[in-house]
Amino acid sequence: MPLGRTWTRLLVCLTCGGVACSDDSQGGHARAHYQETDHPVAGTLEPRSTWRWCYVHRRTV
Repeated sequence: MPLGRTWTRLLVCLTCGGVACSDDSQGGHARAHYQETDHPVAGTLEPRSTWRWCYVHRRTV
């Protein structure tokens, strides 16, 4: 891992396909991606998961 950090979940932006660590990971790069791009929904890369997070409404969708 870069910088000696660990991540708990990787998220994929459902607008552009960018991959970043979740908010409960050190760094919270997925939230930073939303703040920079306004791409509102991310999903997990976990196999067979349908979990999605909407940053605009701050809830699962």
